[in-house]
Amino acid sequence: MVKEFEHKGYWAIILGGSSGLGLETAKKLAAHGMNICIVHRNSRAQVEEINSEFQTIIQLGVAFKSYNADAFKTQKREEIISELKSLLSSKGKVRVLVHSVAKGNLKPMTDKELPTLKHDDFALTIKAMAISLYDWTTSIFEAKLFASDARIISFTSEGNTKAWRNYAAVSAAKVALEAITRNIALEFAPFGIKANCIQAGVTDTASLHMIPGSEKIIAHTLK
Repeated sequence: MVKEFEHKGYWAIILGGSSGLGLETAKKLAAHGMNICIVHRNSRAQVEEINSEFQTIIQLGVAFKSYNADAFKTQKREEIISELKSLLSSKGKVRVLVHSVAKGNLKPMTDKELPTLKHDDFALTIKAMAISLYDWTTSIFEAKLFASDARIISFTSEGNTKAWRNYAAVSAAKVALEAITRNIALEFAPFGIKANCIQAGVTDTASLHMIPGSEKIIAHTLK
């Protein structure tokens, strides 16, 4: 495999990179010589398995850094950016920012027994799964860490246009994420930053299985 990013000081920052699309993206970029920084939030019970996955990235010979932290808190984000700025020094640059965050509330709008969606559920989900992309983009930009030719990638889903029970908050977040990605592409273009939001289709990840009724979605996809 051609390692076109090797020895160039390029880094990828991956938000939500401990599993699913984020982790697989990290592995793919590392295989091409990209240094990897993963920001994730997982419990202690999951750490051993996650560290095993991270070892597969390290074994590819790239520089690697991970933070098990709340990426949505301003202070924590600023601390991570500050540390990365020191780590990258004057030679390293962020070539790719990948937003693969799955933190949202999956609740129905109406139900006689189950908890239903509230204002705070929407606010938390949209902040984590959409607005956080803008927060990280501006923080990296203001720290002057982006490469002169950089990429920003986010992931949306079919729920951006289709109504699924229990998915309203995440659906709203995905629509917001797409809008934010579009405007980042427009307004940061003069600085060499390109942004795209990818709809990969139904993908067998832990996040998919968290959706109530996900087995029906999988069955329909496999027809």
